[in-house]
Amino acid sequence: MAGAADEDEFFVLTAALLTPPKFPAVLGDDYPAVCAALGLLPHPAGYGLIFGQDGTGARWTVVVDDASLVAVALATWDVGMEHELSPADRDIIDTIPGWPLALAVAAPGIPDPHDPTDADRPPLTPPDTGEWGPAQRRLGADEIALHWRDWRDRMTAVEEGDEKDAEKDAEDPGVRRVLADLRDYVDNPPPPGRIRSTFATDDARTLRADGPGWSLVARTDDLAFVLLDDAPGEVIPVTRGEKLPALLTALDGLAARPS
Repeated sequence: MAGAADEDEFFVLTAALLTPPKFPAVLGDDYPAVCAALGLLPHPAGYGLIFGQDGTGARWTVVVDDASLVAVALATWDVGMEHELSPADRDIIDTIPGWPLALAVAAPGIPDPHDPTDADRPPLTPPDTGEWGPAQRRLGADEIALHWRDWRDRMTAVEEGDEKDAEKDAEDPGVRRVLADLRDYVDNPPPPGRIRSTFATDDARTLRADGPGWSLVARTDDLAFVLLDDAPGEVIPVTRGEKLPALLTALDGLAARPS
């Protein structure tokens, strides 16, 4: 694939999906917000993001309008197989200097990754996750969703240890605000991707939701975990009670889902 600098070869390092049900949450609370951060219109079909370097080592993000092309590559790489990701020129809709995500990889045999010096616009840069804030909070929620069983087992251990202070949902005003926001989502659907649903088991889904200052991870057959900007590093469990199951079911009905 032709690179963006001096027609050098472009070395693909990795890729990501940018669609309503799946996008780099570290960049924003919902699909339109992430698109805006990259200067893209939030088309319903979404995009694929390809991250790589040109022959000089410069970082570039290539945006393609064929999300399925990137989805196939990601699925193949996930099972440890090789797959060449080389979109046709007609599929490329933009080439943006820089990377919006922090990557710990580099192409061999060329200079170390650096932002291009001759780009016609400022390069993309990853959000600051060095201190607690929205980006790190959303990353934390993604990590809980990815390793749900580990976090659920921690909660079970706390319950068995009879540490009642772990169940803060009835007392913490920040969590009550989150639940109020979620109930409002049911009546006034939020932007696409603000609520996302993925497979958990045959009878349950994993939900991810975000809002101003908070993130939620939940299983429709279980409890929920809340992370707050106002509570750095804290993961607050919300037990099912009488109202949470119906709320989670309603949110799942609104959620963006992978096809």
